[in-house]
Amino acid sequence: MNKEKLIKLLQDVQENKISVEKAAEILKYLPYTDINSAKIDHHRNLRRGFPEVIFCQGKTPQQILAAFQELAKHNEQVVATRISPDAASLIKAQFPKAHYCQDAKILCLKPAAAKPRWGKIAVLTAGTSDIPVAEETALTAELLGNEVIKIYDVGVAGIHRLFPYLEEMNTCRVLVVIAGMEGALPGVVAGLTDKPVIAVPTSTGYGTSFGGLTALLAMLNTCAPGVGVVNIDNGFGAAVLAYLITKSGSPEVEDDREQ
Repeated sequence: MNKEKLIKLLQDVQENKISVEKAAEILKYLPYTDINSAKIDHHRNLRRGFPEVIFCQGKTPQQILAAFQELAKHNEQVVATRISPDAASLIKAQFPKAHYCQDAKILCLKPAAAKPRWGKIAVLTAGTSDIPVAEETALTAELLGNEVIKIYDVGVAGIHRLFPYLEEMNTCRVLVVIAGMEGALPGVVAGLTDKPVIAVPTSTGYGTSFGGLTALLAMLNTCAPGVGVVNIDNGFGAAVLAYLITKSGSPEVEDDREQ
């Protein structure tokens, strides 16, 4: 339940359109529902502005399906990240309208298309190998209501490839910059724009990249100000942070979602 639905429910009680008992029945599930393998947090939409998202890594397909079913009872939009093709197929068999993006490893059930509600962000990658994390970032941000532009394969091995995009980057409110190897691209981008940069280290690289640790430390040690760093391969976390930044203090774009 989001804030708008809660206000509508309380107004209906005030105007005697719905009984107190019926409202209590609806609100009974607001805190959370225990489905044994998980406690589904129905209150998160009120606190954070979007429903709980299912992180599928380490969960069985049956556990993911149970969580998806419970969230779908209360939300128009349900999102599952890091989902395997087998688990996605299991859920799509019961939710034919769910969309699976294999590149982003995201399965989502979403309402009718609407205009982006918040500001524009750019998602940049140093190389093609970083695109899976970038796709997780981009799709998550779009589902949260951001307009997203993608600028891929513009890393420091050929930094001239980045320059044609500077004008477009400066129209964005946040830049999410994704890189493996030595992780240098976020610092370069931050030195070229006045936009906040969210740096995402990836596990792409040879042995001494240590599964992304080298890129993570390089990003934390950048001398360019205005760079925040999320965890290795955490495209989802970067998208949520970008959404929160753009949402803060921004007027909401009028939603023309089809009725």
